[in-house]
Amino acid sequence: MSTQPIPRTQNAVAAALPPAQRMEFYREMGEATPETIGHVLTNWWLLVQVAGDPRTARTAAAVKAGTAPGRPAPAVMRELRERGQ
Repeated sequence: MSTQPIPRTQNAVAAALPPAQRMEFYREMGEATPETIGHVLTNWWLLVQVAGDPRTARTAAAVKAGTAPGRPAPAVMRELRERGQ
């Protein structure tokens, strides 16, 4: 079963999120600077892409529950930005 990719736009990402996550998305987008807004959009777009794909839904659920191994992607992305990478 193939899923349609979600366009990497603010409206498409917001529409793909449940209401509680949508509010967090809008908060992060509203706090973003011109330098970071693309990173915020990409982080959320990746989240909806993974959560919307049945092949990765179990992993997405584990991430949401905080039971997945590893470190959260937003933390890694933030660290990379802070290092200038």
